[in-house]
Amino acid sequence: MEITVQQLKELQEDSYQIIDIRDEAKAAHGVIPGAVLLSPDNIEGNPEVSLSKKLIICCSVGKISIEVAENLSDKGYDAVSLSGGYTAWLLARMQEEKEEEISAQVEQSIRKKFRKNIWCKFTKAINQYELVKEGDRIAVCISGGKDSMLMAKLFQELKLHNKFPFEVKFLVMDPGYSPANRTVITENARKLNIPITIFESDIFDSVYNVEKSPCYLCARMRRGHLYHYAKELGCNKIALGHHYDDVIETILMSMLYGAQVQTMMPKLHSTNFEGMELIRPLYLVREDDIKAWRDYNGLHFIQCACKFTDTCTTCDNEENRSKRVEVKELIKEMKKTNPFVETNIFKSVENVHVDAVVAYKLDGVRHSFLDEY
Repeated sequence: MEITVQQLKELQEDSYQIIDIRDEAKAAHGVIPGAVLLSPDNIEGNPEVSLSKKLIICCSVGKISIEVAENLSDKGYDAVSLSGGYTAWLLARMQEEKEEEISAQVEQSIRKKFRKNIWCKFTKAINQYELVKEGDRIAVCISGGKDSMLMAKLFQELKLHNKFPFEVKFLVMDPGYSPANRTVITENARKLNIPITIFESDIFDSVYNVEKSPCYLCARMRRGHLYHYAKELGCNKIALGHHYDDVIETILMSMLYGAQVQTMMPKLHSTNFEGMELIRPLYLVREDDIKAWRDYNGLHFIQCACKFTDTCTTCDNEENRSKRVEVKELIKEMKKTNPFVETNIFKSVENVHVDAVVAYKLDGVRHSFLDEY
């Protein structure tokens, strides 16, 4: 049995309890207020679950939640699935806010409340790594998540205070979004007053039947399309929304899973598109501060616009769990005994002692300490 978002609104608030069965990574991008985060296996007998209330089971798009609700109903629970899941609730909320102007509030929060932790770190990265130069034409690439949307607002703010001329284009590539996810992106862009340009591709369909690393292949293909379209618009750079936490996770992932020491660079020359660069302006901004900015302004973004996310066997099953999630959890555990572990990981690739490594690669050529021993 299912319940629509509209029917949910008509219920007395104390008569039901929303159980969000998405994983922490997806829920980190937004949850329905008051919802309890539990995996499907931890609902039965859980003290957080109220047996006297109707249980509204919520997943990303209302597919996985149907089976979970049916299983609970068979065992005597008053449980139903939220039709359309979190995405449907989010779209309904956006319709309610249709006439509300929040762009000015968001911009004010960047200038005031989040000036130190977001704006100053954004401009520090711009200056320290020389990411924006006079005459640049930058394609600010928006995926629809919290990071890229914040980056777009920061670039708008930078344009107001720039000391030299440069241009920005706010670019959204639709690789095959579901209609609901595409609506979420366009509605957020409208509310935040971000003038986006959308172009389409069929990347999601191209990688759907790929068994080995489809998410990696999807990311590579999307980046290639972004470079190509940005170059057609006359841009010489694309800006991506990777943040500080992405950087330190990449360092550990390279060591633990790739048997190499390397990091996510603040900027890169494209090897396939001559004259193009990739820049990461959120390089010094912490993810927790981005979440705080999002929540302070009451914003809701999609976690992954992939239309297969809710049933993706590569993303969701335990055997093929994201290595980035594993590394996040590892850092979280280490931080309990060493509060400086994240800073130390970040600084480790700024303090490489070449005379104290067995071997290293430079421009693809391997060098050994024995060469100069």
